[in-house]
Amino acid sequence: MVQKNRKKAKALVLFSGGLDSILAVRLLEEQGIWVEAVHFTCPFYSSGWAGRSARKLGIRLHDVPVDRAYFRMLVKPSHGYGSQMNPCIDCKVYMLRRAERLRKRLGLDFLATGEVVGERPFSQTRQALMLVEREAGLAGGVVRPLSARLLPETRAESRRLLRGEAMLSMRGRTRRPQMELARRYGIREYPAPSGGCLLTDPEYARRLRGFLREGRGITWGEGELLRYGRHFGFEGSRIVVGRNEEDNGILLGLAKKMGLAMIEVVGHPGPLTVILSRGRLRKGVVEAAAGLTVRYSDAPGRGLVRVEVKKGRTRRVVEARATSKGRLERLRI
Repeated sequence: MVQKNRKKAKALVLFSGGLDSILAVRLLEEQGIWVEAVHFTCPFYSSGWAGRSARKLGIRLHDVPVDRAYFRMLVKPSHGYGSQMNPCIDCKVYMLRRAERLRKRLGLDFLATGEVVGERPFSQTRQALMLVEREAGLAGGVVRPLSARLLPETRAESRRLLRGEAMLSMRGRTRRPQMELARRYGIREYPAPSGGCLLTDPEYARRLRGFLREGRGITWGEGELLRYGRHFGFEGSRIVVGRNEEDNGILLGLAKKMGLAMIEVVGHPGPLTVILSRGRLRKGVVEAAAGLTVRYSDAPGRGLVRVEVKKGRTRRVVEARATSKGRLERLRI
């Protein structure tokens, strides 16, 4: 039993806004535990549900952007990748370490997650969960309310900060037990259990794999840039051509934020093209990007077309012909 008249225990829950993390919060709150949540923002998955779910639950949410250490880990994860470019084990270690620093700063008593034993074959086996704790320096320090009865006793349980017998023993990939518990709690709105991490998406993973093979590290902005447009390569530079108006708007924002060169056809509807290059922007790269921009524009004919090249406050107009179909396919990456 939790001791009466003792100070209320306080937990920090790693929170995606998905059903598992919502249920973890509710299970802890049922025991009278004060709950705050932390969500790590990253270019590889959406943060929309975290804020939305936290507001519905009435809990404080701490949004923590991932830092350079995360991107260094992504390039060479100690425990390798999952099905695509998802370094799930190392990612969880990273998040637990940072969450633990936040927990201490906030003066909360323990960490918790919504993980379920066996729900994900790479990162949520019993062995993997224990490995992640040890690597993060938190053996016995993470409460997993949905599967706690299948796992070793945590320090929070041994200190009687919560009742282990009131926790659950969910396991496996089926979501039926979670959905039934959600109905019991009156929880009707939550995201579909699709994972949501772009690093598991085959097309995004292909782009990222190719990007890293170019000998680069990766930054936040580059991670976002890989999500949009058609991608081409020339002389070590990456040329990204917008597919539609939405792409164009996003690429414009990224180009301004990252200080990238932009290209548009003058006088005809067409894409916005941005160039990601190392060092000085070479003439051949600009010519290749201009030709691709013309190719995907509404400019008529095969003649020369005026194209505007912009970078910061510098603007100039050059002339370019549309890239031939054969060359376009050779440049595509």
